[in-house]
Amino acid sequence: MRKYEVMYIVNASLDDAARQQVIDGLHAIITNGGGTITKVDEMGLKEFAYRIEDMTKGYYVVVTFEADNATVKEFDRLARINANVVRFMIIRQDEK
Repeated sequence: MRKYEVMYIVNASLDDAARQQVIDGLHAIITNGGGTITKVDEMGLKEFAYRIEDMTKGYYVVVTFEADNATVKEFDRLARINANVVRFMIIRQDEK
């Protein structure tokens, strides 16, 4: 398994319970695929540098995890179709 880091932005207009449900659902994709989450950093509500789909704020989360390629592809697929995920980026961390 390789190490990855994903940063995603959740729609700021969601209430706390709905936002936590989205975050838990995204983390479940990783763990159900056999991956392990090593670190979660909820950066909180931040202003965008520019408007995205008529939004000016988003809730930022950074997750460090280990998973295989199939799990990462499944996360990518499901994050793309989730309407509450504004943006996301997955980065593979290099082995040193």
